[in-house]
Amino acid sequence: MKELAMHVYDLMENSTAANATAIVLTIRDSLKDNDFHFTIEDNGKGMSADFLAKVTDPYTTSRTTRKVGLGLPLIKMNTENCGGGMKLNSTLGKGTRLEFWFEHNHWDRPPMGDLTGTLVMLISQHEDIHFVINYTTDDGEFTLDTNELKDALGGMSMNDLTIIRYLKEMVAENLAEIHANE
Repeated sequence: MKELAMHVYDLMENSTAANATAIVLTIRDSLKDNDFHFTIEDNGKGMSADFLAKVTDPYTTSRTTRKVGLGLPLIKMNTENCGGGMKLNSTLGKGTRLEFWFEHNHWDRPPMGDLTGTLVMLISQHEDIHFVINYTTDDGEFTLDTNELKDALGGMSMNDLTIIRYLKEMVAENLAEIHANE
Protein backbone atom coordinates (compact mmCIF):
# COMPACT_ATOMS: atom_id res chain seq x y z
CA MET A 1 0.00 0.00 0.00
CA LYS A 2 1.33 3.36 -0.98
CA GLU A 3 -0.28 5.43 1.78
CA LEU A 4 -0.48 5.04 5.55
CA ALA A 5 -4.20 5.88 5.52
CA MET A 6 -4.81 2.74 3.45
CA HIS A 7 -2.81 0.67 5.97
CA VAL A 8 -4.91 2.18 8.78
CA TYR A 9 -8.10 1.35 6.89
CA ASP A 10 -7.04 -2.25 6.23
CA LEU A 11 -5.88 -2.85 9.80
CA MET A 12 -9.01 -1.31 11.33
CA GLU A 13 -11.15 -3.42 9.00
CA ASN A 14 -9.36 -6.44 10.51
CA SER A 15 -10.78 -5.30 13.85
CA THR A 16 -14.29 -5.05 12.42
CA ALA A 17 -13.93 -8.54 10.93
CA ALA A 18 -12.90 -9.77 14.40
CA ASN A 19 -16.31 -8.61 15.68
CA ALA A 20 -14.93 -5.69 17.68
CA THR A 21 -17.52 -3.36 19.17
CA ALA A 22 -14.88 -0.80 20.21
CA ILE A 23 -11.79 0.31 18.29
CA VAL A 24 -9.31 2.94 19.44
CA LEU A 25 -6.86 4.51 16.97
CA THR A 26 -4.07 6.59 18.49
CA ILE A 27 -1.62 8.49 16.30
CA ARG A 28 1.40 10.34 17.65
CA ASP A 29 2.84 12.57 14.94
CA SER A 30 5.96 14.29 16.31
CA LEU A 31 8.40 16.14 14.11
CA LYS A 32 10.33 17.16 17.24
CA ASP A 33 10.90 13.51 18.24
CA ASN A 34 11.07 12.26 14.63
CA ASP A 35 8.34 9.74 15.48
CA PHE A 36 5.21 8.70 13.62
CA HIS A 37 3.50 6.21 15.92
CA PHE A 38 0.19 4.37 15.42
CA THR A 39 -1.74 2.16 17.85
CA ILE A 40 -4.93 0.27 17.03
CA GLU A 41 -6.69 -1.46 19.94
CA ASP A 42 -9.89 -3.46 19.74
CA ASN A 43 -12.10 -5.68 21.86
CA GLY A 44 -12.61 -8.25 19.09
CA LYS A 45 -12.21 -12.00 19.24
CA GLY A 46 -8.42 -11.84 19.55
CA MET A 47 -5.93 -14.42 18.32
CA SER A 48 -4.56 -17.61 19.78
CA ALA A 49 -0.85 -17.70 20.67
CA ASP A 50 -0.22 -20.10 17.76
CA PHE A 51 -1.95 -17.85 15.22
CA LEU A 52 -0.30 -14.73 16.65
CA ALA A 53 3.16 -16.34 16.23
CA LYS A 54 2.68 -16.70 12.47
CA VAL A 55 0.32 -13.83 11.62
CA THR A 56 3.02 -11.77 9.86
CA ASP A 57 3.50 -14.59 7.33
CA PRO A 58 1.58 -13.53 4.19
CA TYR A 59 0.26 -17.07 3.79
CA THR A 60 -1.42 -16.95 7.19
CA THR A 61 -4.94 -15.53 7.23
CA SER A 62 -8.21 -16.19 8.99
CA ARG A 63 -10.14 -15.36 5.82
CA THR A 64 -11.81 -18.12 3.90
CA THR A 65 -12.20 -16.11 0.68
CA ARG A 66 -8.46 -16.07 -0.08
CA LYS A 67 -5.32 -17.76 1.12
CA VAL A 68 -3.14 -14.70 1.72
CA GLY A 69 -3.28 -11.86 4.21
CA LEU A 70 -0.96 -8.96 3.40
CA GLY A 71 -1.99 -6.21 5.83
CA LEU A 72 0.26 -7.10 8.77
CA PRO A 73 3.21 -8.37 6.69
CA LEU A 74 3.19 -5.17 4.61
CA ILE A 75 3.03 -2.79 7.56
CA LYS A 76 5.80 -4.76 9.31
CA MET A 77 8.00 -4.54 6.21
CA ASN A 78 7.25 -0.83 5.72
CA THR A 79 8.06 0.06 9.33
CA GLU A 80 11.30 -1.92 9.37
CA ASN A 81 12.39 -0.28 6.11
CA CYS A 82 11.79 3.16 7.65
CA GLY A 83 13.65 2.93 10.96
CA GLY A 84 10.57 1.78 12.85
CA GLY A 85 8.94 -1.40 14.00
CA MET A 86 5.80 -3.22 14.99
CA LYS A 87 4.42 -4.87 18.14
CA LEU A 88 1.36 -7.07 18.19
CA ASN A 89 -0.37 -8.40 21.31
CA SER A 90 -3.59 -10.35 21.35
CA THR A 91 -5.59 -12.42 23.79
CA LEU A 92 -8.14 -14.89 22.53
CA GLY A 93 -11.61 -13.67 23.46
CA LYS A 94 -10.40 -10.26 24.65
CA GLY A 95 -8.97 -8.33 21.71
CA THR A 96 -5.85 -7.15 19.94
CA ARG A 97 -3.39 -4.28 20.26
CA LEU A 98 -1.22 -3.37 17.29
CA GLU A 99 1.50 -0.74 17.49
CA PHE A 100 3.63 0.37 14.55
CA TRP A 101 5.95 3.31 14.07
CA PHE A 102 8.26 5.04 11.62
CA GLU A 103 11.02 7.60 11.67
CA HIS A 104 8.94 10.59 10.68
CA ASN A 105 11.48 12.03 8.27
CA HIS A 106 12.60 8.73 6.70
CA TRP A 107 12.67 9.18 2.91
CA ASP A 108 10.99 5.80 2.34
CA ARG A 109 8.10 6.40 4.77
CA PRO A 110 4.83 6.28 2.87
CA PRO A 111 2.83 9.53 2.88
CA MET A 112 -0.25 9.69 5.07
CA GLY A 113 -2.74 10.00 2.22
CA ASP A 114 -6.40 10.79 2.88
CA LEU A 115 -6.72 10.00 6.58
CA THR A 116 -9.83 12.18 6.86
CA GLY A 117 -11.64 10.23 4.14
CA THR A 118 -10.46 6.93 5.63
CA LEU A 119 -11.74 7.72 9.11
CA VAL A 120 -15.07 9.05 7.90
CA MET A 121 -15.55 6.02 5.66
CA LEU A 122 -14.89 3.63 8.57
CA ILE A 123 -17.21 5.54 10.90
CA SER A 124 -20.03 5.76 8.37
CA GLN A 125 -19.73 2.10 7.31
CA HIS A 126 -19.68 0.76 10.85
CA GLU A 127 -22.19 2.80 12.85
CA ASP A 128 -22.53 -0.01 15.37
CA ILE A 129 -18.86 0.24 16.42
CA HIS A 130 -17.61 2.69 19.04
CA PHE A 131 -14.57 4.39 17.50
CA VAL A 132 -12.23 6.65 19.42
CA ILE A 133 -9.58 8.46 17.38
CA ASN A 134 -6.79 10.36 19.14
CA TYR A 135 -4.32 12.31 16.99
CA THR A 136 -1.51 14.13 18.81
CA THR A 137 1.13 16.40 17.29
CA ASP A 138 3.74 18.73 18.76
CA ASP A 139 1.09 21.47 18.44
CA GLY A 140 -1.97 19.86 19.97
CA GLU A 141 -4.43 17.01 20.12
CA PHE A 142 -7.66 16.06 18.37
CA THR A 143 -10.02 13.41 19.74
CA LEU A 144 -13.10 12.05 18.03
CA ASP A 145 -15.43 9.74 19.95
CA THR A 146 -18.32 8.31 17.93
CA ASN A 147 -20.47 7.84 21.03
CA GLU A 148 -20.28 11.59 21.68
CA LEU A 149 -20.90 12.22 17.99
CA LYS A 150 -23.99 9.99 17.99
CA ASP A 151 -25.37 11.86 21.00
CA ALA A 152 -24.78 15.21 19.28
CA LEU A 153 -26.50 13.98 16.10
CA GLY A 154 -29.59 12.95 18.04
CA GLY A 155 -30.11 9.68 16.22
CA MET A 156 -29.24 10.80 12.69
CA SER A 157 -27.39 8.16 10.70
CA MET A 158 -23.67 8.68 10.25
CA ASN A 159 -23.92 7.31 6.73
CA ASP A 160 -26.26 10.13 5.68
CA LEU A 161 -24.50 12.16 2.96
CA THR A 162 -25.01 15.46 4.79
CA ILE A 163 -23.43 14.00 7.94
CA ILE A 164 -20.55 12.48 5.94
CA ARG A 165 -19.78 15.89 4.41
CA TYR A 166 -19.96 17.51 7.85
CA LEU A 167 -17.68 14.86 9.37
CA LYS A 168 -15.10 15.24 6.59
CA GLU A 169 -15.04 19.00 7.07
CA MET A 170 -14.86 18.75 10.86
CA VAL A 171 -12.08 16.13 10.90
CA ALA A 172 -10.05 17.95 8.22
CA GLU A 173 -10.31 21.28 10.09
CA ASN A 174 -9.28 19.75 13.40
CA LEU A 175 -6.31 17.89 11.90
CA ALA A 176 -5.18 21.06 10.10
CA GLU A 177 -5.45 23.04 13.35
CA ILE A 178 -2.91 20.76 15.10
CA HIS A 179 -0.68 20.60 11.97
CA ALA A 180 -1.18 16.86 11.50
CA ASN A 181 1.32 15.11 9.23
CA GLU A 182 3.26 18.13 8.08
